[in-house]
Amino acid sequence: EVSGDRVVATWEARPELHQPYGIVHGGVHCSVIETLASIGAAMWVGEEAKVVGVNNNTDFYRAVREGTLTSTATPLHRGRSQQVWLVETVDERGKVAARGQVRLQNLRD
Repeated sequence: EVSGDRVVATWEARPELHQPYGIVHGGVHCSVIETLASIGAAMWVGEEAKVVGVNNNTDFYRAVREGTLTSTATPLHRGRSQQVWLVETVDERGKVAARGQVRLQNLRD
């Protein structure tokens, strides 16, 4: 699901995404979070500007080794120069695995 108001992605935790202790690497969570926030922000601003991430703050709540994860991005603030998006990733049971907030700059010509 992709729009300027919400972005949802489903992805699989698998060994290629693990850190040495056998759980999904935090950097993978951060990448998913920033990607979804950026897509939503770009969809919302349209052709008026380009968006770039300027801050990504991600918290990790539950270690994940395998299974389907669903990440949902929603806007907290959308202004002329910046946007802030919240992204939450849940496991198959609906338990929060990671939650991040991304601030993006709207670069206007």
